[in-house]
Amino acid sequence: MAEAIPAEKRQTVSNKLSDLILSSKNDDKMPNDLANTILYFWQRNLLAGEQGLATLLEAATLLESEKAIASLAELGLPDVADRVKQTATKT
Repeated sequence: MAEAIPAEKRQTVSNKLSDLILSSKNDDKMPNDLANTILYFWQRNLLAGEQGLATLLEAATLLESEKAIASLAELGLPDVADRVKQTATKT
């Protein structure tokens, strides 16, 4: 899913998803290992990379799937938004 995000939009998507995750009231849904992985990528300034974005997408889908879908669509990434929607409905 993250590989479908163009390089020029990756930092913006990373920032948007990070804000969404940090402001979520559903933090109890976040598994410790996923939070640790996000922290690992953040400490190394790798959240805008493919693996970092994949981790952020996973967390955003768990915590705030509707907001994540809307944010991705607003950023001009309807294909990624659709994939998040498909993932969210499977869980």
